[in-house]
Amino acid sequence: MPEILDRFRSSTWGWLRGTLLGWLTLLLCLVGVGLIIIAAIWVHNLMVTYEVTEDRLILRKGIFVKSIDEIELYRVKDIRLDFTLVNQWAGMGTISVDSSDETTREGALVMPYIERAVERREELRRLVDAARQKRRVRELDVASDFA
Repeated sequence: MPEILDRFRSSTWGWLRGTLLGWLTLLLCLVGVGLIIIAAIWVHNLMVTYEVTEDRLILRKGIFVKSIDEIELYRVKDIRLDFTLVNQWAGMGTISVDSSDETTREGALVMPYIERAVERREELRRLVDAARQKRRVRELDVASDFA
């Protein structure tokens, strides 16, 4: 089994301090409703764990019924990072991975509320490049002018 280089989840604490909705939820804690929202977000974030190895991005989903899905890093086409001003202050962001893998056929894999998102994106980019070089694979985009 390949060595896991990084393991992370969407961060409930990051969501609380890094989004306006999180701050509003903290205010709602004063009347008790916010705790229910925080518990729901926490359970939702427990459902998916992301693991990065030298060759793969592995998604472990589920709490009671589990599934494992993998994206081969050499198949990654684009890694996007989105963050708001509040996200930047909290040191977190949303990483989106687009690939030719079946996992992302319907749309990019979106990993929200990731702490140290800038560092993790750069590490993923480095690993994608290394995986492509190792397999001697190039990404080729073909565009058609016919409409």
